[in-house]
Amino acid sequence: MSAAKTPKSDYEAGDIQVLEGLEPVRKRPGMYIGSTGYDGLHHMIKEIADNGIDEVIAGHANEVSVTLHEDGSVTVYDNGRGIPVAIHPKTKKSTLETVLTVLHAGGKFGSGGYKVSSGLHGVGSSVVNALSTKFIAEVRRDGFVWRQEYAAGTPTTKVEKGEATAGTSTTITFWPDATVFSVTEFDYQWIVNYLRHQAYLTKGVKASIIDERTGESYAFYFEGGIESYVRHLNAGKEPVDEDIFYVDKQVGDGVVEIALQYTDAFSETVMAFANNVYNMDGGSHLTGFRTAITRVINDYARKSGLLKEKEENLTGEDVREGLTAVILVKIPDPQFEGQTKNKLGNPEVTGYVQQVMNEYLSYYFEEHPSVARKIVNKGLLAARARKAARAARDNIIRKGALDGASLPGKLADCATKDRSQAELFIVEGQSAGGSAKDGRNSYYQAILPLRGKVLNVERARLDKMLANQEILNLIKALGVGIDEQFSMDGLRYERIVIMTDADVDGSHIRTLLMTLFFRHLRPVLEGGHVFAAQPPLFAITSGKKKHYAYTDEERDEILNKLIEERQAKGVKIDPEEDRNKQAGATIQRYKGLGEMDAEQLWETTMDPGNRVLVQVRVEDAEKADAIFSKLMGTEVEMRKNFIQSRAKFVKDLDI
Repeated sequence: MSAAKTPKSDYEAGDIQVLEGLEPVRKRPGMYIGSTGYDGLHHMIKEIADNGIDEVIAGHANEVSVTLHEDGSVTVYDNGRGIPVAIHPKTKKSTLETVLTVLHAGGKFGSGGYKVSSGLHGVGSSVVNALSTKFIAEVRRDGFVWRQEYAAGTPTTKVEKGEATAGTSTTITFWPDATVFSVTEFDYQWIVNYLRHQAYLTKGVKASIIDERTGESYAFYFEGGIESYVRHLNAGKEPVDEDIFYVDKQVGDGVVEIALQYTDAFSETVMAFANNVYNMDGGSHLTGFRTAITRVINDYARKSGLLKEKEENLTGEDVREGLTAVILVKIPDPQFEGQTKNKLGNPEVTGYVQQVMNEYLSYYFEEHPSVARKIVNKGLLAARARKAARAARDNIIRKGALDGASLPGKLADCATKDRSQAELFIVEGQSAGGSAKDGRNSYYQAILPLRGKVLNVERARLDKMLANQEILNLIKALGVGIDEQFSMDGLRYERIVIMTDADVDGSHIRTLLMTLFFRHLRPVLEGGHVFAAQPPLFAITSGKKKHYAYTDEERDEILNKLIEERQAKGVKIDPEEDRNKQAGATIQRYKGLGEMDAEQLWETTMDPGNRVLVQVRVEDAEKADAIFSKLMGTEVEMRKNFIQSRAKFVKDLDI
């Protein structure tokens, strides 16, 4: 790996400030990394890699890499300046040991460290160390390689001076502690998505991953930065204009960088970052952006005569329909709400973003009048559709179709009013719906049968959605409302289970429902309330016993076990016979839920003691947005390529 040139810097031992000890981390790890599950595990990689990105942002590195090893460990490398190793003036220990074993000790404090950083304010490295059974730091700096090992945050070796070297870098390898984390297997795709973000947000960085477990690898490098990012986000969508608005300006002690482009989509995709950290819940930078873009578009619409004097202004919702934007601010002291940084709190950033947008988007509109007119006209069309949707919604409300007082007639509701216990099964087809009603536990399980395929909401505005009876029934059953009246307070069920056949039609219906949740009921999805049921593919009957298999592999395992049991009883097995006969079993392959009677459906798919439910999570909104655009949008070629590229993975194709 190459070493970047090291600019003159006074980032030395004295620049590392120490605030307090490390002890609390193992007692309450969730306070520092958000959770001890999947999210927290991957947050560990992010914390170490963010330190390398900080070196890139500061101009001291151009490469960050992640390597997943077969033994469950991970190595994160950057070719930055290397963590200082000299004796720290306060702790009297090596600065390397200080940074990695003391909370709030890092280059993010003090004048010689980072002006802009994305890590946990000096917490990240030491937290990862504390939550690892083994942690190895290797630094190239000051002409030598330096190395130290730790266990659960405690040094097990001294800082050892190794061979001479001319380069600079930091390499961290750690093994997550299985007594802390409920899962310890790293997800290759999560890391790919994280590195893609960083490469788009940091011009000139090479971000790469190698997965030694599978042999997979990937690398990213984008000269276009967030302009390239916007083009990536809009893949599969039809842009209003090929031109992308881009601005990168320093304001006060911060930098504001914004890229945006409009498409023919009905939804918005706006991603906000502070110091390269994705702020899922937005914050002050997003507030400033939304306020400014609404004002600038309305001002232009008035000046150009596209919006008449007596007409009301376009709303924020109107001007953001079809908008794709990436907002990146870099500030010296970001204040996040919560340790996982989902929301930016710095109030001054609102003004920074407004100032840049007001000035430069106005210039852009003056210099690109054709683009500006297209954007305004799209907003005017959205406003008309919004009014039509409001009229449709008001009409429905007048009829009592969206209030909780009148539930849909097709809904077989549960008896309990305790949401924490209640489950709603959305079932494909009347036949399966009937079996589900008969087989359920009616105290806490409700059934809503679907008739055919629901509307593809990817290509439909709200007024068309509200004219669709199946969607109305679902919204009504959930109790959360939609659009301006949406409220999670009304949610009637803790678990919403999509139960469809394991065939092409079932997958299509599941995708349509997921599109609805993703585009219009996102908080229900993000709250962890949506699940997909996995009905079995096979019923294997041996004597009076019945076994259910959900995959081909499970079927084979059950048959092998039955054969072994027969052999143990002295039954002679003919190797030339069919495996089913060897096992003394008959196999029924289910093609649909409707083939199961009420008892089978309960036992296999609805009984909490036996069923297999997969929680639907939005791990990466950007990736989900792209997939829905490909699968449910208008670009036939994109959908064709998506299907062809995955055809080799398809099993049990229903033709």
